[in-house]
Amino acid sequence: MSLRHFLSTQHLSRAELEAIFSLASAFKREPTGHALAGKGVALVFLNPSLRTRTSFELGVHQLGGHAVVLEPGRGAWGIEWREGAVMDGEAEEHVAEVARVLSRYVALIGVRAFPRFRDWAEDREDPVLSAFVRHATVPVFNMETILHPCQELAHALAMRERLGDLRGRKYLLTWTYHPRPLNTAVANSALLIATRLGMDVTLLIPSEEYRLDERFLAAAEANCQESGGSLRITTDIEEGYRDAAVVYAKSWGALPFYGRPEEERPLRERFRHFIVDEAKMALTRGGLFSHCLPLRRNVKATDAVMDAPYCFAIDEAENRLHVQKAMMTWLIAENTPHV
Repeated sequence: MSLRHFLSTQHLSRAELEAIFSLASAFKREPTGHALAGKGVALVFLNPSLRTRTSFELGVHQLGGHAVVLEPGRGAWGIEWREGAVMDGEAEEHVAEVARVLSRYVALIGVRAFPRFRDWAEDREDPVLSAFVRHATVPVFNMETILHPCQELAHALAMRERLGDLRGRKYLLTWTYHPRPLNTAVANSALLIATRLGMDVTLLIPSEEYRLDERFLAAAEANCQESGGSLRITTDIEEGYRDAAVVYAKSWGALPFYGRPEEERPLRERFRHFIVDEAKMALTRGGLFSHCLPLRRNVKATDAVMDAPYCFAIDEAENRLHVQKAMMTWLIAENTPHV
């Protein structure tokens, strides 16, 4: 049978999503399982991590398996992923060998590989993750590339724990200031899962330059057609916050300036007032607030917002452990032949 991977929640049916949520809730009540008993999982980190590394290492252990953390260029050889590359630079081995060798050792391979921030036309194709999928002979899962599907599962579970049915709830995904342009992965994923679950989504951006990639906007619109939700884009702060049930904040770079941060800087510096503060939250309908973390306090959101009872960022972070165990359990089951 062909391999099932976990690269984006868009690749899962609604029934599969619900099964993962249900299993995650079960793991929250009883943290251990046996899906990975006697098995290894390779966690390949090309970028730093706190929550992702900790939650996956613990999660694999709690499922009875052993996690091997690899950091190419540090504790492991640097990796080349371009097909046909002349490898006369820093990389010592090609993903063609890395993925196939790891596949002989482990049951699953996780990959965390941020975009290189040089050329969005190249980065939007998710080249590193795609290369692992192309060459691996075991399932591959996404630990954040141009999407962050594990974060969106944790976020959605936390919202459901607070609000129950999410259909028809107003969801504000707001850009926030950061001193440098960041990856759009969390914003892309938040947009996808909120529209998938039938929420009325408002994307608040400071200017048109901060629109997300049209591929993800189109996918979100398609989700709305299926789920009964809606999507609108605004630059009006008051309109965005008014009556929101959930405010989700994230900073990201302006795609027209992709790979040129110094050119983007004058534009970005105009929008420091997009910080999430008490005055903006007061416009909501008793709204909740969250962020994927890490968060620069008093830059992206104020201390008062982060420390308020309506902030569920820590609950969301905890849920990373539960949803990732559920995802790995599901992934093993999906790739186990049934007689």
